[in-house]
Amino acid sequence: MTVSDYQKLPPVPYDPELLDGMEMMRQTFEPVPLRADTIVPSREHVDRVTLGDPDMLVGDAPVELTELTVPGPAGSPEVAITVVSPKGGSTNGPAIFGIHGGGMVLGNRYMAVGAVVPLVVAFDAVAVSVEYRLAPENPWPAGVEDCYAALEWFARHAADWGADPERLLVMGSSAGGGLSAAMALLARERKGPKLIGQLLDAPMIDDRNESPSTRQYDLRGLWDRNNNDTAWTALLGEKAGTDAVHWSAAPNRMEDLSNLPPAYIEVGSAEIFRDEATDYASRIWAAGGQAELHVWDGGHHGFSGFSPSSIVGAAANDARMSWLRRVLG
Repeated sequence: MTVSDYQKLPPVPYDPELLDGMEMMRQTFEPVPLRADTIVPSREHVDRVTLGDPDMLVGDAPVELTELTVPGPAGSPEVAITVVSPKGGSTNGPAIFGIHGGGMVLGNRYMAVGAVVPLVVAFDAVAVSVEYRLAPENPWPAGVEDCYAALEWFARHAADWGADPERLLVMGSSAGGGLSAAMALLARERKGPKLIGQLLDAPMIDDRNESPSTRQYDLRGLWDRNNNDTAWTALLGEKAGTDAVHWSAAPNRMEDLSNLPPAYIEVGSAEIFRDEATDYASRIWAAGGQAELHVWDGGHHGFSGFSPSSIVGAAANDARMSWLRRVLG
């Protein structure tokens, strides 16, 4: 089947129960299509929406936020992080490293803070959310190296916060999922922090933008093929889509997926990342690794966060927590 044939195929329909949440997510993160000339205003919009009072992210949860800067990559600026810890400290709970989404061009660490707070409470965990540099002002490898530097710091200092460095997990959604996959690969290649798992929520892991699902959601849905192309071009420039792209930028470029920590990979059936996510899980299995894959019927990009009370949203959130309980103990 040719590319033009895929463009003629109808998209997988959205679950009707998710449509209100989809529109809410669009207004929050995609008020206008993402193109080279809208990256900066889109970033400013997302920051206005998400950079409110950090305590609002916590609510009544019995956690504390601590703002720190830690050493960045060699020759680069320090990296800002937010540590989320239980009030009174952790008693040897797991260590969770969260990475925010935003296509490598948008977003801030408080987006991931909101995702890790419930896990800190549920698992007596200590979590870190990292503020990595964004493209196009800071192209690859700035962002991924910021994340890795912060991950190394957390692995060394988790015990100082009462957490168990032997139960260190990386997690993220969208671009954060792609960066989390890159953390697992870099840790293996550099013999760095030992990870107990990688949670990849609708991960952005392939710059080639040519799968059937990217074609089905070309000018359709949230984070469509054109937004994706804009983001990858901002990160990689003229290398995007060519054989010159490194696997730490686009983890689906890595041929060897053996000896990785157990992966949880989730994605909607009605979004562009469906095919690269399923391919990544399949190749982990082919290499003898552990991966739990969930493709949620009718799910758009980010559906479980914006429609948590829907039937499929609740099922996705329950499945994720089930895996976390099994991995983190």
